[in-house]
Amino acid sequence: MTRRRTLVSRAGSSTSFGAPFSARPAVAAFVATAALVVAGCASGTAGTGSASAEPSAAPEITLTFAGDVHFEDRVAELLDDPATAFGPVAEELTDGDLTMVNLETPITSRGTPEDKNYVFRAPDASVPAMTAAGIDVVSLANNHTMDYGREGLADTIAKAEAGGLGTVGAGADIDEAFTPLRRTVEGVDIAIFAFSQVDDLAEEWAATPDRSGMAMAFDTERAYAAVRAARADSDLVVVLPHWGGEGDQCPTTRQQEFAAGLIDAGADVIVGAHSHVLQGAGREGDAYVAYGLGNFLWYSEGLEQPFSARAGVLRLTVQGREVARSGFVPTVMTPTGQSEALTGWRADLARHNFDELRTCADLDPVLSDG
Repeated sequence: MTRRRTLVSRAGSSTSFGAPFSARPAVAAFVATAALVVAGCASGTAGTGSASAEPSAAPEITLTFAGDVHFEDRVAELLDDPATAFGPVAEELTDGDLTMVNLETPITSRGTPEDKNYVFRAPDASVPAMTAAGIDVVSLANNHTMDYGREGLADTIAKAEAGGLGTVGAGADIDEAFTPLRRTVEGVDIAIFAFSQVDDLAEEWAATPDRSGMAMAFDTERAYAAVRAARADSDLVVVLPHWGGEGDQCPTTRQQEFAAGLIDAGADVIVGAHSHVLQGAGREGDAYVAYGLGNFLWYSEGLEQPFSARAGVLRLTVQGREVARSGFVPTVMTPTGQSEALTGWRADLARHNFDELRTCADLDPVLSDG
């Protein structure tokens, strides 16, 4: 599939990524209809009326998602050649219109490390590595983005913006952190949010009216209000939550309750992260929820229980607000930290196991592309 051109901006913010928005589909339809009416009048045919133009169906677009990404330990060596850092599996990320992952690291050489068990950071080369792999948007609403404080957060946003990589879920203040990143694909206006539900350092890292930080899910009413506002002026609303228990393949009650609230507010697609293992994916009412996609580029092998080396690339075909079809490319972590796409019976078995996770997530199936 040839990737189509997308336009991007941060709604309600002075920060802008790429080109300005294209015209909304309704405007284009009005212009086309007006042209048909004028042509009909000009024909001078007596006693016949011009046929009404049939409204065109909403275009199909493809959204691609993968799990956790960082550049620690063995993965750091891959940045010697950023263009190949993700390996051959990058082909799965570029086969679509818009690709999103969870970036589990700040991009900085500054700041003071937090007093916590695991502290990550990545060099500047991580940005071209991600864009070369076809990644368009990264979630910053997670429990590692601020491992090097607010200096590290500022560097991450600035370096990503300079490299053409969209960020969401963090900002200079609470308004910016809860503002969606917007992309336009084939005339479809997409609003993208990210919220962190992880409790560790949540109060310290939360954005406020007068300090930078992340969009926290504990501020549920603000999160729901932001989604409702985007629902009113967007064609599609996507949310990337950071949630759940590490190593737990079934969603927690908190995850399910937050997902239900986001859907009630108007979210169409919800794709989460944090558990470091696969969690269930499928339809909940009119929305699509994937609770977790595991590790995609990671420093630990995870070949033993709970098998965090098993992950995958999720590809959703969306028409209007509906996920019409879903495709899942199962992957396994290699000794380099790169994911490798499974094939043959191994891929079939992995897809079957992934589908089985839908049961404890209480989700319904979606037509599968395989």
